[in-house]
Amino acid sequence: MTGMRTALRALATAAAALLTTTAAVAAPAQAAVAAPVPAHPEPKAPEGFVALRSVDPTIIQEMRYTTAHTFLGERVDGYRQPVCILTRPAALALHRAQKRLSRQGYSLKVYDCYRPQRAVDHFVRWAKDLEDQSMKGEFYPLVDKDRLFEDGYIAERSGHSRGSTVDLTLVRLPALPTRPYRPGERLTPCFAPQGERFPDNSVDMGTGYDCFDTLSHTDDPRIQGVQRANRQFLKRTLSEVGFVNLPEEWWHFTHKPELFPDTYFDFPVDLRSVAAR
Repeated sequence: MTGMRTALRALATAAAALLTTTAAVAAPAQAAVAAPVPAHPEPKAPEGFVALRSVDPTIIQEMRYTTAHTFLGERVDGYRQPVCILTRPAALALHRAQKRLSRQGYSLKVYDCYRPQRAVDHFVRWAKDLEDQSMKGEFYPLVDKDRLFEDGYIAERSGHSRGSTVDLTLVRLPALPTRPYRPGERLTPCFAPQGERFPDNSVDMGTGYDCFDTLSHTDDPRIQGVQRANRQFLKRTLSEVGFVNLPEEWWHFTHKPELFPDTYFDFPVDLRSVAAR
């Protein structure tokens, strides 16, 4: 019996040693599996893109998609900072237009410039979610959300992602401040009279920015008087420096020829994307 107990003790000791060795080997392996996977570095803008402020700091920037005051009711994917990024030729053309306008007592104000593809993808996801209509009362009061693709208000690609397209308006100088949007506030249709819709320090263009309505068509015949004159003034000024207006949106202009006519970029809207430019 004594020999049996001795053998059993030896066997138990060997088993314990084996378990200890196995645990020592397994622990590093578990730690390696649990370690976070390094994130892929964000893409950077290629040569040819600049921050508009580095070309003309006098142009007013009200980058809507960094706020909740959008047709989505939230900040848009890819907009990290409220900065306008454009191709250099487009930025220089805006600078030339700004010099002409400032002599007449006006300034340009940009709402959106380069738009990453991830932002466009966000628009598409939102448009397919027919239950989310929180901002309908302001941005698309007369349009059924299930028609946004068919009517051309939302698409899977945007010229903004090529870097030479800008959404903008005119502001009479000296520029008055625009109050911030308060999420949940009462919404007014974007085509209401200027004194009733969301306050904006821009001149009266007949509708607000991003108004999904045919009244936003630049030459809609229902827009007359001062509103029509303001639209034509903006269009004429920008066309003289190489921009082409999208007829369906009085605020939408593309500089021609485009520096990247066939490329849709996805770097974030962030000064780090154009660092040292």
